[in-house]
Amino acid sequence: MKWRRVARNPHLDDRRSMGGGGFPGGGLPIAGLGIPGVIIVVVLALLGGGNVLGGGGAGGIGVDAPLDQFPAAPQGDRTSVEPLGNQAEFINFVFTDVQKFWQGQFQKAGESYQPADIVLFRSATPTGCGQGTADTGPFYCPADSTVYIDLSFYQELSQRFGAPGDFAQAYVIAHEMGHHVQNLLGIDDQVRSQVNDDPDQANALSVRQELQADCFAGVWAHSTYERGMLEKGDLQEGLTAAAAVGDDRIQRQTTGRVNPETWTHGSSKQRQTWFDRGFESGSPDACDTFSGDI
Repeated sequence: MKWRRVARNPHLDDRRSMGGGGFPGGGLPIAGLGIPGVIIVVVLALLGGGNVLGGGGAGGIGVDAPLDQFPAAPQGDRTSVEPLGNQAEFINFVFTDVQKFWQGQFQKAGESYQPADIVLFRSATPTGCGQGTADTGPFYCPADSTVYIDLSFYQELSQRFGAPGDFAQAYVIAHEMGHHVQNLLGIDDQVRSQVNDDPDQANALSVRQELQADCFAGVWAHSTYERGMLEKGDLQEGLTAAAAVGDDRIQRQTTGRVNPETWTHGSSKQRQTWFDRGFESGSPDACDTFSGDI
């Protein structure tokens, strides 16, 4: 991915120094954003209204099992996870770019955009959704509108999940920012309200919400293509990363069994399909995961 160092984003909080690191150097009206299909479906199917329960949950990339349960990377398979010289600088660039993209989408609709924050940490950190740890993988907390990531996850993504590359890393940030868009649109609240009314639908709704975040990530990725930022192999890196964190693949790796009834993020095929759908269309209109088959 073609990227450059940019000024440190004021919404980036680097807490890695707590563990020895450090950085060098309301709802939106439905039709206004140009994704009426998504919102109307959410309103009709999810009944609307509701608040974040218990202070808010978190939408993550999909690593539901602790990372230490995954098979170790084969000896000798030490693909570089920081080919960029400084990973934090790259994350700063991607986060800034994704945020500007969605801000632009909201502005085109004549609506204000509320920025997300991002926190880089090591091992563990307090969040608006409770204690965050590296074991859970990257996640978004709607209670404080913040993406949390321990950068060691990228080593796991590359070596254990088999998804190396800078655009695989970018996909992770774009997916979490997709959850921020859902939060601003009120989709997150509506899903939680429906789950509160019908707990049996929790997993099914979670899968649809996660796939929509994948689709939103693809929409941003399309914008990078239009701006000439993609390099050969970048799209495949993103698709590989989406597949790597599919529920079926993670279950197969950790338990040897696949149980679709317990999925919360979708299969590898579903995650690839919806990321690609967003990329091919370049429009949030394509990201209606709340109706029909997925």
